[in-house]
Amino acid sequence: MATSHRQPHHLLLLCFLSIIFQSSSAKTTSPADILLQTKNTRLIDSTGNQLRNWVPNTNPCSWTGIACDRGGNSSSPSSIDLSGLGISGEFPFGFCGIPTLVNLSLPNNLLEGTLTSSSIQPCSHLLHLNLSSNNLAGPLPDFPTQFPNLLSLDLSINNFTGHIPRSFGYSLPNLRVLNLYGNLLTGNIPSFLCNLTELVDFNLAFNPFTPGPLPSEIGNLTKLRIIWLPFSGLTGQIPESIGMLVNLRNLDLSDNGFTGRIPESIGGLQSIEQIEFYRNRLSGELPHSLGNLTSLLHFDASENGLTGRIPDGLAGLSLLSLGLNDNLLEGGVPTSLASNPSLSQLKLFNNSLSGTLPEELGRASMLELFDVSSNRLEGGLPRDLCFHGRLRSLVAFNNRLSGAIPSTYGTCASLSYVRIQNNSLSGPVPESVWGLPNLYFLEIHNNRLEGPIAPSISGASNLTQLIFSHNRFSGVIPPEICLHTSLSFIDAGDNMISGEIPHCINALHNLEKLELENNQLSGEIPKNVSSWRDLTELNLSGNRFTGSIPGQLGSLPVLTYLDLSGNSLSGEIPPELAELKLNSFNVSLNDLSGRIPAGLDSRLYATSLAGNPKLCSGGSDLKPFVQPCSLSNSPNRSVTRNARTTFYVTAVLLASALALAACLSCLVYRQRRTRAKKNRRASPWKLTSFHRMNGFDEVEIFDSLNEANIIGTGGSGQVYRVRLKTGQTVAVKKLWGGPRKPDTERDFRSEVETLGRVRHGNIVKLLLCCTDGESRILVYEYMENGSLGEALHGEKGGTLDWDQRVKIAIGAAQGLAYLHHDCVPPIIHRDVKSNNILLDAEFCPRVSDFGLARMLQSGDSCNNGGGGCGDRVMSNVAGSCGYIAPEYAYTLKVNEKSDVYSFGVVLLELVTGKRAVDPTFGEGKDIVKWVTDELAMLGGKGGGGGGERELEHIMDARLTTWQYEEMLRVLNVGLMCTAAFPMNRPSMRKVVELLKERRDHVGFLVACEK
Repeated sequence: MATSHRQPHHLLLLCFLSIIFQSSSAKTTSPADILLQTKNTRLIDSTGNQLRNWVPNTNPCSWTGIACDRGGNSSSPSSIDLSGLGISGEFPFGFCGIPTLVNLSLPNNLLEGTLTSSSIQPCSHLLHLNLSSNNLAGPLPDFPTQFPNLLSLDLSINNFTGHIPRSFGYSLPNLRVLNLYGNLLTGNIPSFLCNLTELVDFNLAFNPFTPGPLPSEIGNLTKLRIIWLPFSGLTGQIPESIGMLVNLRNLDLSDNGFTGRIPESIGGLQSIEQIEFYRNRLSGELPHSLGNLTSLLHFDASENGLTGRIPDGLAGLSLLSLGLNDNLLEGGVPTSLASNPSLSQLKLFNNSLSGTLPEELGRASMLELFDVSSNRLEGGLPRDLCFHGRLRSLVAFNNRLSGAIPSTYGTCASLSYVRIQNNSLSGPVPESVWGLPNLYFLEIHNNRLEGPIAPSISGASNLTQLIFSHNRFSGVIPPEICLHTSLSFIDAGDNMISGEIPHCINALHNLEKLELENNQLSGEIPKNVSSWRDLTELNLSGNRFTGSIPGQLGSLPVLTYLDLSGNSLSGEIPPELAELKLNSFNVSLNDLSGRIPAGLDSRLYATSLAGNPKLCSGGSDLKPFVQPCSLSNSPNRSVTRNARTTFYVTAVLLASALALAACLSCLVYRQRRTRAKKNRRASPWKLTSFHRMNGFDEVEIFDSLNEANIIGTGGSGQVYRVRLKTGQTVAVKKLWGGPRKPDTERDFRSEVETLGRVRHGNIVKLLLCCTDGESRILVYEYMENGSLGEALHGEKGGTLDWDQRVKIAIGAAQGLAYLHHDCVPPIIHRDVKSNNILLDAEFCPRVSDFGLARMLQSGDSCNNGGGGCGDRVMSNVAGSCGYIAPEYAYTLKVNEKSDVYSFGVVLLELVTGKRAVDPTFGEGKDIVKWVTDELAMLGGKGGGGGGERELEHIMDARLTTWQYEEMLRVLNVGLMCTAAFPMNRPSMRKVVELLKERRDHVGFLVACEK
C-alpha cells in the first residue's frame, strides 16, 4: 500500500527528468549547434573571413549562406548556399541533420574526399544537392533506398570515377535534374537511368565513358527538356525512341561516334529548339520529318557523313540556326528553305552541296549568319540575303559560285564579315559594298572580279583585313584607304592596279602585311614608313616601281618577309636592310648597283640578288648570280698599267698559295672526316638543310658535342651550344636513342616535319638535321637568353620587367596563332610551356620543341566558319604537368583549345612569377587552381579595378615597376584561356587581339626584331 502511494511521485519525477533531458538534448542539437559543429569538424575556411559571422548565440538565419523560410525571425534554415567561397574540407553531411533543410549548395569550392552511402544517408529529405566544381573523387555514392524528395542532383566537374551505380536509377524516383558532366566516369551510359521518368535535365557530357549506345529506353523520359551528352563515347545509331520526347527543347549529341541515319522519328520533337549532331559519323539523308519541327531554332549536324538533298520540308521551320557543316551532303538547297520567317543563322559549310542557292533566301527570314563555304554550289549569290537588314556574316568561299555580287548587299549596314574567296564571281564590287560601315573583314580573292577600288571605302571605318588578290581589279589605290588606321592586312596582289601607292599609306600604323605583288604600280616605294612597327610582310614584287630602296625599311622591327623583285629599282641596296632578321628576302630582277652590304653578301641570298647586272659582291662567291667587285667597277678607276701588272702577278701568286692551302685543308678535312667516321659506328650521316648556312662544316658540329658545350638536358635529349668558325652560334639537340626507340623517332619526325615547313618570326628556326643509323641531331638558331622558364624561375629568375613579359606573351601568342590559323593543315603543339618558349638577345620569343606536335587531318581547320580545329584522338596523354588541359587528360582528344589552355598557364606564370606547379600552392594544386581560389576568396572581384589592388599579393613581387591594371588584364586573359570547358576558351588569334589591346591604353610596346 505504501508502495502504491509513492508510485505517482515516482512517475512525476521521471516525467520531470525526461522534460529536462529533452530540453537539454534539444538545446545541444539546435540548427546553430549543428551548423557550427559541422563547420568545425568537416570544413576549412581557408581565409577565416568567409564564415566569420558564424558565431554562437546569434541567429543562424543572418549567417553567410544561410536562408530561412520565415526570414530572420526563424532559426530553422531551409537553405545552405556556400557557392564559390573557397571552402575546403570534406562533404559536410552533418548539415543534413537539420530537418528543415531542403537545399544544400556547395559548388565552386575545394571539397575533397569521397562520397559514401553512409554520408549521403542523412540527406534523404533534401530537395536540391549541388556539389559541382569541387575536388571530390572516388566512385559515385550508392544512394540508399528511396530518396523520395530529391529533385536535383549536381555532382558535375569533379573527379568521380567508375560506373554509375544502379541506385541512381531506382532510389531517386522524383529526380528532375541530373548533372554528372565533367568527371572521369567510365562504363556505358546505363539504361536504368531511363527509369527516372520525372527527369527534365539530363547532363552527362565530358566523361570518358566506354564506347556504347545511347539506351533505346531514352524515349521513356517524356518530360525531358535538355539532353546534353557531348564527349560521352556514344556509338551506334541514334535510337528511334528519341522522337517520343515531345517536351525536349535542347538535344546535344555532338562530339560522339554515332553512325547511321538520323531517325525519321525526330519529327516527333514538337518542342525542340536546338539540335546538335555535329562531329559524329552520321550518314544517309536528312529525314524529311525535320519539316515538322516548327519550333526548331538551332540545327547543327556538322562533321558527319550525311548525303542526299536537304529535304523540302525544312522550309516550314522557324529556324534560328541551321548548321550542316563538315558533311558529305549532296544536292542543292531547296528553294522553300528561304521561307523560314525566323531563320537567323544558316551554316552549311564543309559539305558536298551542289546546285544553286535559292534566290528567296533571306527574303522571308531574319538571317544574321550565312555560311555555305567549301561545297560545290553553283550559280549566283541570293540578292535578298540581307532583306531585313540583320545579316552580319556572309561566308561562301570554296564553291563554284558565279555572277556578280548583288548590289543589294551595299545597303546591308549590319554586314561585318565577308568571305567569298575561291569562286568564279565576276563583275565589279558594288561601290556601296566597299564602304559598309560595320565591315571589318573582307576576303574576296581568287575570283574574276573587276573594276576599281571605290573611294567609298572610306566609309568602312572598322576595316581590319582587306584581301582581294587574284582578281582583275584595275585603277589606282584610292587615298581614302589611308583613313583605316585599324587595317592590319592588305592583300591586293595579282590584279591590274596601277598608279602610285598613296603617300599617306604610312598612316596605317597597325599594318602587319602589305601584299601588292604582280600589279602595274609605279612611282617610288614610300619612304616614311617608320610607323609600320608591326609590319611582318612586304611584297611589292612584279610591279614598275622606280627609284631607290628606302633605307627606313631596315628599321622596321618585326619585318621578316621582304620581296621587291621584278621592278625597276636603282641605286645601292641600303645597308640598313642587313639589320633585318629576314626569313625571306628578294630584290632580284631590278637595276640595282654597287657593292652588296656585308650582312647580305652571302650565298644564302645569291638568287635573291640575281638579275642586277650592276650589283657586285665584295666578299662572297655569288657566281653566276652576282659578279665579284673588281677594280674596273670599284670607285677608284685610276689604276696604271704597271699597277695592273703588279696586281695580276700578285693575284697569280695568291691564287697559287690559296690552291696549296686548299689542298692541305682538303687532306686535313679528309683525315678528320675519316677519324669521325671511325668514331661513329653507324652508316654515314644524312644531312637535310632547311636554311642556308654559309661556310657550314658538319664536322664542326660533331666534334663539338662534348660535355663542355652542354647547355641543357631534357626528356628527349641533350642540347649543346656550338660556335661555328663562321662566327655563328647554333643550338644542337642530340636525341636519346635512335630509330629503335619509337618515341624518339616519332618526336624527331614531328620536329622535322613541322619546323621544316613553317616560317614565322616567333617560331624557332630549324636550320638542318642530321641522321645516321643510330643518332638524330637537330640544329637550331641559338637563343642567347635561354627559355622563358629559366628567365622566370631559374637562378637569375625575376630579371624580366613587365614590358618584356608582355612582349614575350604577344610574340608567343602570335607564333601559336600562326600554327593554328595559318598553317594548312593546322598544327597543334601539345607541349606549350614556359620552358619551350625561347628568348633571343632582345628577349623576343620563339616557340620551340615540336616533338609532340601533330598536324590535324586533312580537312580540319582552325579558321573556317566553324571556329575551331577538328579534334584528334591520341593514344596517350602527352605534355607537361600543370599545362595539360583537363579534357585532354580524360578524353585523349586534342584540338587547338588544348594549346590555348597551356598558353593560359604561361600567362599566369608571367603575371605571378610562380611555376605551373609550385609546392606553395598546397597539395594537389596547380597555378590555375591557385589563382582561381584566390579570386574565389575575393568573391570573384578580379582586382576590383579602380585603384583597388585586391590581387596584388599574387602578382610577382620581384617586379620593380608595376602596371597593375595591365597585369590584371593579362591575368584575365590567362583565366579565359584556362576555362574548364574548351568551348569557353578564346582562339589564339583572339588571344593575340586581347593582349594587343593594352597598346590602346599604354603608349608603348617594344616590338621584337624578328
